[in-house]
Amino acid sequence: MKQSVKLVAGNWKMNGLGASLDEVETLKAALAEEASACRVALCPPATLVERMAAICAGGPVEVGGQDCRAEASGAFTGDIAASMLKDAGATLVILGHSERRQGYGETNALVLAKAEAAVAAGLSPIICVGETLAQREAGQAVEVVREQVIHSLPLALAGQAFAVAYEPVWAIGTGLTPTLEQIEEVHRAVRAAMIERLGLGGAEQPILYGGSVKPDNARDILSTPEVGGALVGGASLKAADFLQIIRAA
Repeated sequence: MKQSVKLVAGNWKMNGLGASLDEVETLKAALAEEASACRVALCPPATLVERMAAICAGGPVEVGGQDCRAEASGAFTGDIAASMLKDAGATLVILGHSERRQGYGETNALVLAKAEAAVAAGLSPIICVGETLAQREAGQAVEVVREQVIHSLPLALAGQAFAVAYEPVWAIGTGLTPTLEQIEEVHRAVRAAMIERLGLGGAEQPILYGGSVKPDNARDILSTPEVGGALVGGASLKAADFLQIIRAA
């Protein structure tokens, strides 16, 4: 299956203060000296989006948010709208991460609504899917992920730039990773579901792998069929580690 250029995106989660932007400066400088074969993005906490976007303006690093509200505006204290992220300089947004699905009870329907809001605001969503350890052990991984793709991707994504990120819940932050064969199996199922849902609009957008991606396993994972990039957690906080993963793509 032909794919678009690989995307390596860093998810800083609830980490990072102003001083952390020094790592972004280091990353930007390094990428200015060595042309990367892939797209690179960082998704910091909302407090850093505008400052990071200013640093990265005109360079090879895109900036994204970690979540957005489905509604365009309103009385939703503490939440952030897609248009606000766009206004702050973001071009992407992570949606449906397992930490949101598990910790905040986000459903496929809510993720779909958020993705519609992101597209309407001009953001490219990275929509996360993945199974729990119990679902994996019960042999349900492929079906669980297929259902998440079918019901989390709005039809509005057809013809738009977006990505799906497969993140097995049991591998996130644990140091555990599926075998390359398991990764390929699920990524092929994700691709089939994307095409089922969006037709040709789901045929070429990248499928990222996320879940304890590190410098020492990145090359093998990124060489696996249908892996179109990576969604990186802790290893994206340090420019030196993140650069090794980018180079592996």
